[in-house]
Order: sequence, then C-alpha cells, then structure tokens
Amino acid sequence: MLLRWREPVPFAFLAEADRFRSDVAPPPRERASAGEIAGRWLMGLTIVAGLVGSLVLGMPALSQDQAPSQSQQSQASQGH
Repeated sequence: MLLRWREPVPFAFLAEADRFRSDVAPPPRERASAGEIAGRWLMGLTIVAGLVGSLVLGMPALSQDQAPSQSQQSQASQGH
C-alpha cells in the first residue's frame, strides 16, 4: 500500500491564480441587422400598447366615484 503525501499549496499561488487574466481578446459582437432592430422595436411597441390598452380599459372598473343605480342594488338592500 502506497501512501502519498500531498504537498501543501502556498496561498500566494492560489491568490495569483484568481488574478490571472487572459491576453486573448474575445471576438467582436455581430451587429444586428435592420430587420432584427425593427423587430425589437415592433415587439417593444406591442408590449407597451398592450399595457396602455389594458390600463385604459381597466380604469372605468377601478373608479369608485360612480354611485350604484337602482337596478344594480340587490333585493336584500331594498328590504324585500
């Protein structure tokens, strides 16, 4: 049976390994085509229009300044 002793690794070596940076630059990013840019704008406008539309349609339901009309009151509130 062979016993192998591990040699201790100095902490300076570990700290140096964390600071190592490669000198190889990544390749430049590809520019988006005009169609991709137009598609992103169209998607953004569609999302914004949907949010604004839901807000416009939902505001009347959220307003509390309307008094309930006679036909909307239940029979229990009329004493029947």
